[in-house]
Amino acid sequence: MSMRSIVFRRRCRLMASVVLSGSAGLGLVTTAAAQEASGTVLLDPIVIEGEGSATGAVDGYVAKQTATGSKTATPIEEIPQSVSVIGREEIDDRGAQKVDEALAYTPGVFAQPFGADSDTNWLFIRGFQATQTGMYQDGLQLYSYGFGGFYVDSFLLERIEVLRGAASVLYGGSNPGGLVNLVSKRPTGERIRYLEAGINDAGTGYVGFDVGDAVNETFDYRVLGRVLGGDGYSDNQDDLRGVISPSFTWKPDDATSLTVLANYTHMDQTHGAGSFLPYVGTVVPADFGYIDPDKNFTEPDIDTYVRKQGSIGYEFSHELESGWTVRQNARYGHSDLHEISLYPYGYLGYALEPSDPDNQLTRINFEHRTVVDTFLVDNQLEGEFDTGPVTHRLLAGVDYKFFTMDQVQSSGSATPISATDPVYGEAQGDRSAYIDQVIDQHQLGLYLQDQLRFGGGFLLTLNGRYDFVDTEATGTPSYSGDAGEFSWRTGLAYEFANGVTPYVSASTFFNPLVGSSTVTGFYEPESGEQYEVGVKYAPDWFDGVFTAAFFDLTRQNIVTGPYLAETQIGEVNSRGVEFEAKANITENLRLTAAFTAFDLEITDDADTTIIGNTPYIVPERQASLALDYTFGSGRLEGFTVGAGMRFVGSSWVDNANTLKVPSSTVFDAKIGYEQDNWGVGLNVTNLADERYVASCQTAYTCSYGEGRAIKFSAHLRW
Repeated sequence: MSMRSIVFRRRCRLMASVVLSGSAGLGLVTTAAAQEASGTVLLDPIVIEGEGSATGAVDGYVAKQTATGSKTATPIEEIPQSVSVIGREEIDDRGAQKVDEALAYTPGVFAQPFGADSDTNWLFIRGFQATQTGMYQDGLQLYSYGFGGFYVDSFLLERIEVLRGAASVLYGGSNPGGLVNLVSKRPTGERIRYLEAGINDAGTGYVGFDVGDAVNETFDYRVLGRVLGGDGYSDNQDDLRGVISPSFTWKPDDATSLTVLANYTHMDQTHGAGSFLPYVGTVVPADFGYIDPDKNFTEPDIDTYVRKQGSIGYEFSHELESGWTVRQNARYGHSDLHEISLYPYGYLGYALEPSDPDNQLTRINFEHRTVVDTFLVDNQLEGEFDTGPVTHRLLAGVDYKFFTMDQVQSSGSATPISATDPVYGEAQGDRSAYIDQVIDQHQLGLYLQDQLRFGGGFLLTLNGRYDFVDTEATGTPSYSGDAGEFSWRTGLAYEFANGVTPYVSASTFFNPLVGSSTVTGFYEPESGEQYEVGVKYAPDWFDGVFTAAFFDLTRQNIVTGPYLAETQIGEVNSRGVEFEAKANITENLRLTAAFTAFDLEITDDADTTIIGNTPYIVPERQASLALDYTFGSGRLEGFTVGAGMRFVGSSWVDNANTLKVPSSTVFDAKIGYEQDNWGVGLNVTNLADERYVASCQTAYTCSYGEGRAIKFSAHLRW
């Protein structure tokens, strides 16, 4: 089905006409502070790029504002939910080359549950998988289904923001545990000349550049790019990828701004190892010991992963003469992915333990071709007004999301391979398609938010939203359905003069599903509610933000039951506590600390024997601590040393709770040197090279955590 025929169907025309009729703009207000010195009045501009901007650079580790939790630039302590912001400096200090690596020290987030996957950022938030419906870029969803989605290179990002808990009231259908918003680097109006190169001990190297400037008073640009390639840590693994991202901002007057953001990404790689391995031989030893995490059980001559991906979008804003601001943010994206892989599924004969002298593994011969086109647009109207003693900040909006995916999934017979001494090159069976379909999904949402201030310190946030979702799948299998859903959020906080802000909030969510069964027909959206109470502390005498949150989150309408006869009676409850501290203790000393404790429980399921158990994969305890210190004087001036610790608690292998993955603790370290306009750094993750399993999803599919990785980088500014 062509893109043109999809877009011009009757219901799509109706939705698009409603949404696209609203256009938008922003007033850029410049302020000046007058200072009297020696009888002369000096006018000094107030620069608020870091603290006053919700998308700009973060000062050290402590961000002051975010737009992720309210769609308006709001101080973090005023958001009635738990929020974390990881800025560019912290990303670099961690030596992170992917988004999931950068989130390893963030509370409530279980990053890299399936190990060091080079092509996907796998994340769980508050116990629920966020990779497919919880990823956003610049406030617009990076929705994915099956193998149809988008990959964002972390080099292009200014900050990574995590909003924990239900967020449907702002963004429509999304992951109940929370979302991750990737904030792109944008033109700043200043001259930027930056070059970075790096290499790791496996032989993968990269070169990245960041160039920007102001052409004149109304136009500035920025171009970023990175090329990466080389061998991976697994046998026969290799990777070649490139990304380029040009952008520009046009400000014809003080009231209007247009920023255009574009991207093209190309990836060509052979898969790595460490996943889809049996419990015996990874978590516990087999007769031969443990499977080597570097052993690769695909067929190198067949294995394929090729991604061709592009996007273009804009952020347009205009301030009206009345003082109200209208905005329109939009993005079109296209992804073309072809993948072939042979992966293990138990030992010979699908057994859980080896039974032959060669310790052979059974393999699955899999291939898919997936093409995705997506279009999103978000129209907003924002303004402030008073009603007596109450100050209102009102946001009204209508957004539209279109997602279409053309997918073919195939499988065929495969030869077994030794877990201890793999030999490649045998002929594999032909693959035949078992899924060949086109999926279309349209989502139209109308929302309203009011942030009220009154009583000398009270902050009341009220949200309401209604969404209509229409989904159709043609081909094999085929189904269709639609649903409408109302979601809401209310939050109350009090801002004390000493920087302490306690809050309480309640919210609901929904998450549209794709699929059907003979029992339920087309799947209804998942739904549920969350209750959260917490406190945030942002002292004025110390550059830090401290947050603690207690939450109770219930996810309902979960698909459960035997294949082709699934029901939607499943329910899971997640309740727990999260703590985070981020501080620029001094100009030279940075700290981040986090603690998470969950109680995850299956409260309803088609299989009544697992009610009361804990879902697999997700650990219920996590903790982390990291410190970075830069010497500011003496012989060591310019040197930086850093260290970090990450603890991941035990998790279950299956929902029957019969087997467990033990806890693990790994240590990271960093040394670096910065002088004038250049610097070098050496990061080591998993310093002791501890062999551990990140998680299992049944006893057939366990994944090793990332082993020791040594990464050297150098950068230059001019």
